[in-house]
Amino acid sequence: MKFKIFKIAVFFILFFSFSSAVFAQQGNFPEGSSQGTMEMNRNTRPVQIPNIDINITQPQSGSEVAFSVRLLIVLTILTLAPSLLLLLTCFLRFSIVLDFIKRALSLQQVPPTAILNGIAFFMTLFVMWPTFNSIYKNAYKPMADGEIGIEQAYREAEQPLRIFMAQQMDGDYRYIELFMSIGKMDKPNDLSDVPTYVLIPAYILHELTVAFKIGIYLYIPFIIIDMVVASILMSMGMMMLPPVQISMPFKLMLFVLVDGWGLLIQSLFNSVL
Repeated sequence: MKFKIFKIAVFFILFFSFSSAVFAQQGNFPEGSSQGTMEMNRNTRPVQIPNIDINITQPQSGSEVAFSVRLLIVLTILTLAPSLLLLLTCFLRFSIVLDFIKRALSLQQVPPTAILNGIAFFMTLFVMWPTFNSIYKNAYKPMADGEIGIEQAYREAEQPLRIFMAQQMDGDYRYIELFMSIGKMDKPNDLSDVPTYVLIPAYILHELTVAFKIGIYLYIPFIIIDMVVASILMSMGMMMLPPVQISMPFKLMLFVLVDGWGLLIQSLFNSVL
């Protein structure tokens, strides 16, 4: 027994002696030890940060100016594209009316909102294509070719949008008068004297008003169906049965029989074209 204990003690002494010799020769220390940490800190090199130099120089030719302007326009459009699409086109009217018809039919998830927005987007693109084409021909292309400057290009691009917004208002200038009175501006002689920053909010309010009017007209026949179904259920004593679940198939049947989607799209196009 004593001999076994002696052999174990000799084994551990030899093992630790050999380990110390190896660590001393290689200069490696156990991770987490104070001596190993000091050695690592001594061998660690500082992080070198690269030198970044940005030089701004004046353009040497008109093509460089056109490239910079194109880049600026692309970045601006990518940033403001949702707002421009919603506010300066007929997308606002189309999207609100399509959402109204979805709610009038008591449909919660069909069709999805993304589908309705896609329909409104392509309808807007169809209506606004002549305006966009005029902006490209009269503003962007001459500016890219170096024929006009950025200020003149802005004026050329602004004019088709002003004409479109004025045509949609169709003589209803009460919101223009509202904003002119709020800003305490002089009464303009004609529409060309109205500033753009006044015309845009007036156009937005006009589009909201028109969209809500169309939505009310769409709601009336479906509300009548809901009232008739609710009265029948009340007379039959089925007060716990939701009238919306019973009236929804009848509203869908009516909408399909009269070709509701075709009539709705045609009415929306007639309201803007």
